[in-house]
Amino acid sequence: MPLSNAYCVRQPSKPEMSDGKIVGCRDLNGELHELDSQWRTDSCHDCSCSEGAIDCCSSFSTPSNYDEENCVSIFNKETCTYKVVEKDDHSKECPVHEWVG
Repeated sequence: MPLSNAYCVRQPSKPEMSDGKIVGCRDLNGELHELDSQWRTDSCHDCSCSEGAIDCCSSFSTPSNYDEENCVSIFNKETCTYKVVEKDDHSKECPVHEWVG
């Protein structure tokens, strides 16, 4: 059994056309992405544009089995990772037994 796995979503996308050819997809923010391109969103999801859809998967796992009474999880948007540390001393990491994603 894997200790973590990513979750993915597929959103239908009306293809962006130019001279009768599909050139890309528009994401939910209205930004145009070239056909077959890949990018990372501000919310740390890895996305790709294909004909008729944008597929996005989480690039991170979330800690789910740790001592929540004494520890806290902190998300770093720069690295797209969680760190689980003691509530009273953030320099001490806590063990995590399961990650979901």
